[in-house]
Amino acid sequence: MAEHAGGDTRQRLIAAAVDLIAATPGEDFSLRAVCDAVGVKLPTLYHFFGSKQGLVDAVVEHGFDLYLGGKAATESSGDPIQDIRAGWDVHVAFGLANPGFYTLMYGKVRPGHSPAAQARPSEILRALTGRAAAQHRLVVPSEQAAAHVLVANIGVTLRQIVLATPDPALSAAVREGVIAAITGTGALRDDPLAAAMEIAAAHPDVLGRTQTTLLIEWLTALAERRSD
Repeated sequence: MAEHAGGDTRQRLIAAAVDLIAATPGEDFSLRAVCDAVGVKLPTLYHFFGSKQGLVDAVVEHGFDLYLGGKAATESSGDPIQDIRAGWDVHVAFGLANPGFYTLMYGKVRPGHSPAAQARPSEILRALTGRAAAQHRLVVPSEQAAAHVLVANIGVTLRQIVLATPDPALSAAVREGVIAAITGTGALRDDPLAAAMEIAAAHPDVLGRTQTTLLIEWLTALAERRSD
């Protein structure tokens, strides 16, 4: 019973911090205010989190849980490049809807420190760029492609949060520029097979999901045969 009560108090402290962060995005919050909201003293908070940074880390973990829950609800198209596009848009939408969480997750930088929870979405992105590389659709290593997408995605999202104004046209333009850079399409690669793959992936509504996936598989097979 005591263990259950302890876990409940810990979650209530996280929830109180979450409410304070959501109410004043980007601003610092008081540990005393968190404790007052829950009805406990500061030693209780330090018992569970050790320090204010420990509480912040727990809140960041909670933020990533929410973010990944939203990504999990997005159905995969079956195409890694199209899924990168969709993931980009989910990332931006989450940041704009949760600026308090987002600035803690990606905007608060400490040299040499990366929250452990950041690794989870990065692994998802690396899996997508790894699949794209296996289909010969990247002109850079898959790790570099994932880093390219992530840093641009964060930058676009933070800019919109700072300006407090959504800019879907900017987001789409930067997204497509990043995809062109990592896939080598457009002016970066004079390859009709590669160009056809990315045109199909960018417009799955034209042929439909099943036909688009099949076309990309055929074009991938042709590209592999040509390279043999």
